[in-house]
Amino acid sequence: MFARRLATALPRVQVAPFHSTARNLVQKGDPIPNLNVLVENSPGNKVNLAKEIKGKAVIVGTPAAFSPACSSTHVPGYINHPKLKEAGQVFVVSVNDPFVTQAWGVSLDPQGKSGVRFLGDPTGKFTEALDLSFDSVAIFGNNRSKRYALLVEDGKVKEAFVEPDNTGVNVSAAEKVLG
Repeated sequence: MFARRLATALPRVQVAPFHSTARNLVQKGDPIPNLNVLVENSPGNKVNLAKEIKGKAVIVGTPAAFSPACSSTHVPGYINHPKLKEAGQVFVVSVNDPFVTQAWGVSLDPQGKSGVRFLGDPTGKFTEALDLSFDSVAIFGNNRSKRYALLVEDGKVKEAFVEPDNTGVNVSAAEKVLG
């Protein structure tokens, strides 16, 4: 009797069935997002990679400027790669403000001889449009970018190299992407 009264006294809660939706990570053939959200050197210097890229390019995505793996192996691997010039335009994108990405670029390539451009994605909107953001609140305090490299040709992704664990340096390393 008590169980029946308790059951009728409690509000009915509808439970939605569990849905597992596959992520839509950027893939071969996808266009580069046409967004004016990336910044270079200052907040007023907007860069739209969909319009900026002419011909071949590489977009290197990093979780954070000045983080250990980004600064010691991932980005330097591109800056120092012998086939860098053959890759076309090269952009490093990090979910940071333009001042941090500029300082990071200067620390990694003091004379700017490599031609690699460092772009901030302060709102993470570019990274989100590629479906390459992940929850890194515990480490960085906000969502950040998975570590990745995109080979781009004529505004479309020719090949995507996305780290399965978000931050490792394996499939997106310069030697694997550039050969």
